Order: sequence, then C-alpha cells, then structure tokens
Amino acid sequence: MDIAARTKTPAVATNNVHYLTSEGAGTHELLHAIKDIVPLSRTKALRTNSEYFMKPPHEMRSLFSDAPDAADESLRIADACDFDLDLEGYHFPQMPIPRGQHPAGMLARRCFEGAHRRFDRITKEVGERLQHELRLISRMGWPAYFILVADIVDHVRKVMGIRCACRGSAAGSLVCYVLGISDVDPVRYNLLFERFMNARRDELPDIDVDVESHRREEVLGYIAQTYGAEQTAICCMVDTFRARLAIREVGKALNLPAEEIDLVAKAFPHVRARDIPRALEQLPELTGSNLKSGQLDQLFELCLKIDGWPRHLALHPSGVILSSADLADRVPMESSWQGFTMLQADKDDAEALGLVKLDVLGVRMLSSIAHARAEIARIEDIELDLDALPHGDPSTFRLISSSRTLGCFQIESPGQRELLARFQPNRFEDLIVDISLFRPGPVKSDMVSPFLDRRHGFERVSYPHASLEPILAETNGIIVYHEQVIRVISAVTGCSLDDADYVRRHLGSSEDEVRVGSIDVASPQGGLGAWFGGAAVANGFTAPEADSLWKEVVAFASFGFCKSHAAAFALPTYVSAWLKAHYPAEFLAGVLTHDPGMYPRRLIVADARALGIPILPIDVNASDTVYRVESVPAGRVGGECELSTSITHSAESKGVRLALSEVKGMS
Repeated sequence: MDIAARTKTPAVATNNVHYLTSEGAGTHELLHAIKDIVPLSRTKALRTNSEYFMKPPHEMRSLFSDAPDAADESLRIADACDFDLDLEGYHFPQMPIPRGQHPAGMLARRCFEGAHRRFDRITKEVGERLQHELRLISRMGWPAYFILVADIVDHVRKVMGIRCACRGSAAGSLVCYVLGISDVDPVRYNLLFERFMNARRDELPDIDVDVESHRREEVLGYIAQTYGAEQTAICCMVDTFRARLAIREVGKALNLPAEEIDLVAKAFPHVRARDIPRALEQLPELTGSNLKSGQLDQLFELCLKIDGWPRHLALHPSGVILSSADLADRVPMESSWQGFTMLQADKDDAEALGLVKLDVLGVRMLSSIAHARAEIARIEDIELDLDALPHGDPSTFRLISSSRTLGCFQIESPGQRELLARFQPNRFEDLIVDISLFRPGPVKSDMVSPFLDRRHGFERVSYPHASLEPILAETNGIIVYHEQVIRVISAVTGCSLDDADYVRRHLGSSEDEVRVGSIDVASPQGGLGAWFGGAAVANGFTAPEADSLWKEVVAFASFGFCKSHAAAFALPTYVSAWLKAHYPAEFLAGVLTHDPGMYPRRLIVADARALGIPILPIDVNASDTVYRVESVPAGRVGGECELSTSITHSAESKGVRLALSEVKGMS
C-alpha cells in the first residue's frame, strides 16, 4: 500500500485463487502430489492454509476493510474488461476465392463441372437433387466449407497420390460426390441427403475424410502449410482419472507399496473412479475380497475426489481445426510432441467455439490397398484405377460368399464371416446391408435371422403397410437404415424429410418439448407417438395401423444404421475383396505390411499358404523394409489352393517375401 501511495498507483484487492471453495484444498494438494510425483505429506508442508479459494465479495470486503478503495478497484477493472469469444457463426480460414466471385457461385460451378465428369448425362433427377442440395448449402452459409474440404481432398488425391475416402453421412450428398470428396454415388444407391444435413440442423455438417494411415502426417503437414500454422491446429482428447489410474496415482501419493497398488488397481474393471464403492458392493470378484477391510478407505475416498479430473491432454486421432487467423486469441494452444499445434479444447468445445473441424483419420486398410496397387504396378506393369472398378465382379462375390475374407476390410471377423456364409452376397448393395446388419443392436435383437429367412425364401416378405414397399423392398420389408426410418416417418405422417429426421433424432429424447414443423410436442416419447398417430390418421392411415407403425419405427430406430456410412465402408470392403480375388499375393503383402485388421500376422501368413502363395524367408539381399511380391519357380508353389474357383489371377508364380522389419532384438 505504501508503494501504491508513493507512486500514485491504485491498489487492487485480489486473492491467489487455485480452487473454487475451501473444500477443494485437499483435492488441490493431492493433484499437486500426483503432478510432482511426491508423497502427499511433502506437498502439504508447502502450503500452510486452505485460503486459496474464490472468496465471496463480503469476505473480500472484510479482509480488506482497511483498504476499501482497493476492493473497489478490483470491481472497476472487472467492469472495464471487454472480451468477446465471438461465438456467433463459424470462423473459416482465408481461402483463395478469386476476386469478384462468391463462394456459393464458385461451389455451384464446380459441382456442375464435376457432375459432367461423374455422369454420362445429367438426368432430371440428378440436376434437381444437385440444385436442392446447393440451395440448402447456400442458405445455411456453408459453401466455403465444401470448397475447403474439396480442395484438400483433391490435392491429397491428385498431387500427393494418397488414397482418400469419405465416411459417414456425408456420402449421402450428391455435392460431395460430384466434388470428388466421396466416391459413393448417392443417386444410384438411393442415399438420403437429409440424413447428412437439412434445414433443421444448425451445426456445421460433419465430413470425415479417411487417408492412408502411414501418410496421415503428410496430410496434416500439407493442411498446416497451406492454410497457415496460425489458422490450423489439432483438437485434444482429455485423458481423465478413472478407477485404475486414480488408484495407481493416489496410491503413489499416499506412499503405498508399488506391489500393493498394482494388485488393487488390477482388481477393478475399467470403470469410473466414482463407481469404486458400487463395484466393491456388487461385483462378485470384489465382494469377497479384503479390499473392503477398511485399510484402503482413505485410498478409495481420495480416488472419488479426483474422478473425471483431467490427467493430461493427447492429440485427437482425427480432429483437425481450421479457423481464421485469430485462432490463438480465442483458444489456448500448445505444441505437441509430434510438432503439430494442439488446442487445449476437445472436439465438442471446438465446435461450440465456432471452429471449423475436419476429421482426417488414418486408416490402415487404405495403406494396405495402396501398397497392393504399387506392387501390382511394379510386378505386372499395370496402373490399376481401383476407384473405377465395376461393382459386380463375380469372382469378388464368390470370394466374399466363401467367407474366406481374412484381411478384407470390415468382413474378416469370425462373426462377419459366419454372416457372409449365411447371407451369400452377390451385389454391392448386399455389402451395404451386411455392414449395417453386423452391429451389436441388430445381432442382439435378432434382426439378422428374419432378414436372411426372407432373403432366401424361407419366410414370406411382408411390409408394415403396403404403401411402404418402395421404401423397405431393398431390405425385404425390415427397417435396417436410418434413412428408411426417416422416409417411413415422412411417408406416414406427410411431414418433410427434414422434420422426419428431426423426429428420428429425438426418439427417446429427454427434452421437455419437441417441435415438429409448426407443432410443439410435449413429453417427447408419448408426445411424439401422439403426434405421429394423429398425422398418420390425417394422412389416410387407420388408428391401429398408425399405432402399429409407430411401434415398429421406435423399435427399429434404435438399431438402425446410417446407410450412407455403410455404403462408404462398402467401397474399401469391395476393393479389398477384389484385390484378394484377383491379386492375392500383392493384397496380402499390403495387409502384412500395414497390419490393418484384427488378426496376427501368423494367421495372414497361414491364409496366404492356403491360397497357394509361398512365403519366402527373410533374405539380406532380397528382403525390403516392407513385404514384397516376388516371382517364384512353379515347383516352389505349395498350399491347399482352396479358392482356385474364386481367384481369377494366377497366384502360382508369385510369393511374398518377409520384410526386414520382422527382425527384432539384433544389435
């Protein structure tokens, strides 16, 4: 105060705040002990009281009763602060839009140019759908976003030569297809744009881009270089204290023996720290143990205090943030060990802040496919265009139906191979259904058996209502896709597809009120059912029919799968199966190199031998850092060759050379 008086500088009354209330002092000390890796007893000695909390105004006034002006000054400073996170709208990076052009016009021009490349002729259906999508994108203010994603994907594919794929509901957009973001034709496969975006959704549409896993860092580097490090970052994942981690860290802070901490931590399943007491009471393997003896009460009590607290931040595996140049002014950032700037915000917080997020996920199967294609070019001198493969290749579907699909994307698990053997897919649309059916919900609810019985003629195909046959014919009268739920709701009630998607998303909602079109529906589940029944009756259905249809919609909506996402996954599934059917040695060399699936390499090697592909040993002169395909004399070919009727390209002259990367432990 003397210095303030001498310098005529106002004094400010403040407090060194580390936690919200005085009760947080113990947790604060515990977190310090964990961070500094020292016993809790030592950190307590560093602080003599628990006064580092946010004191209420009256308490601050009391503490500074001899300097009321200092307390007033703190209020004056707070009132003078003017900070705005600018949460209205999204913040796009600076983009090379030519002078005099508007993003909406630029997007429309590029879309129609792309449509002429994608289609032999632009039919009325294609033209009207493209115009519809462009109108909505323009009205929502997203043209710049689609141009941004298209530019990135175009460069990654054509300039960098990296395989790229679109996943998720974005595959249902014709705009994404003609721009080259997605390779799934939404018109041919009857995909629904409204599942991706519609007028009832205010948030930025989510476009997920898959790239070759071993080249993902190249893609991230290109994005940062193109749009500037000050405009790009990767959002974080917050690793929090759960039961096992909390027990280990608190145990160290209490200076408990390491062996004892390890035994206690391993005794618990992977649950939240707050669930420790319930686990002790309910889990049979814990109820009879000595963990409830009381000796560990302090340990468990402290674990509860740090439940859900952040332990550290890690780079998100896919969330790339692109924003305007003032990104650092709105979000705290830090450098990551990989060299990329990381936001101290997770993907949900980033979206709430109006940051543009593009999910760029590394997928090992794309790396395997790229490796196989490169090997085919090296061995056969053939440059395959895998994106232009016909989707009805008989050899590919013979392989898939044989269920010998180890290494193939999405269809190699034991359960999937069993389903394939029962399903017997023979067209691309069957792969879309297969991927959608093999999910926990449909399997547990036994949706699979009725579908297969109808497919193979063991059960008559029937429909909830005759008018729904055009919607459900592709799945034998059973609701499988989200898109079907949307179309059924729209067809039965007469509401728009936008409103139907809104209803689908709010089935089972806990919100007090749901608005369907201009109608407010109170008490969501019963209210939506009443709205559905009334609208259906007004649209020509009887009350019993409406009630039956509503029960069917509610039952299947929770198990349905996004058809657009399944179609996007069906593409690499088909390509991987095509490669295995026609170029098995090259394909399995890619699988062994990049290890994309669920099986250890020894099983892939065994599968190769069963296909008659020799596995050549490591050779200092012949082996590379990756698995390579080599020509071998016909006499060296062995194996069962069980799939000779499925594999059209002779495997007898090719073997796979083991990679030097398999050599371990040498120095």
